[in-house]
Amino acid sequence: MAEIAVPDGSWTFNGEMLRIVPGSDKDIDELRRTLGEVRVPLEAIAGVAFEPARKGGHLRLRLRKGADALFDVAAGALGPPADPYRLAVPKARTGAAEYFADEIRDTMAVYQTPGGPCDGYLLPVPDVPVSATAGDGAAIFDGERVRLEWTGWASSEKEKAGPQEFPLSDISGVEWKPQSGMGYGTLRFRIKGEPPSTKSPQKDLRCVSWGIQRFGGATALVAAAVLARLPRERADQPEPPAAPAPAPTPDDVHDAVLRRLAELGQLHRSGVLTDDEFATAKQAMIRRLQDS
Repeated sequence: MAEIAVPDGSWTFNGEMLRIVPGSDKDIDELRRTLGEVRVPLEAIAGVAFEPARKGGHLRLRLRKGADALFDVAAGALGPPADPYRLAVPKARTGAAEYFADEIRDTMAVYQTPGGPCDGYLLPVPDVPVSATAGDGAAIFDGERVRLEWTGWASSEKEKAGPQEFPLSDISGVEWKPQSGMGYGTLRFRIKGEPPSTKSPQKDLRCVSWGIQRFGGATALVAAAVLARLPRERADQPEPPAAPAPAPTPDDVHDAVLRRLAELGQLHRSGVLTDDEFATAKQAMIRRLQDS
């Protein structure tokens, strides 16, 4: 088992599942606090990397398209500190973070996990009812209908029109964007039979907009909950199924484990891994060798 725990949260990987737990610090973003613990199966992972920076860096996880509604609806636009799939790592722990990323990548290579789109979600979809308030409105979704209620920041056009409500069956799509520069953050719903809106976010009755909160609180969770309950888009010409990848041989697993044990010893001797971290990781590698 590999684990890294820092003030921003903890990631634990047992070879089959990555468990992500946000930190308890008061500065943890509202979205991550609301989402809580996330469990990511190995087959949902498209890649993982440690991205170094001047004061440390980030562990960053990429998921396969279609594996997680939140990852899909955010489309890479979530950044620190709101992104649940990014962990801020202080400088003193960068070596452990690099080892952690290597551990996941090695496991993916051994078990040859697929990298293409998923047919169905591999992570749980957000529970309903779910709601979020940001900027000029609140979005409420109960699993069957979306309701938009305007706040005191709403434009006169939205106040005059009053709350908007539409059934899930009338929704053709959902878009979410963070606030950026002078542009507003938006949670926008597309309605069947209506052309794409040309109105500004402040006047669009299908849109909640915000100009101060960068990520709009938990609005991305509302977007993900709706997206997860819409019919999946299907290509006109589906790609033929890929040939199944051959199962890893015992020699493949044996070589990968021995290589990892050697790397663990080097990290321990250089002081990157503590005695406890080294012992835990070593035992996990030995168990994998015994099971192969």
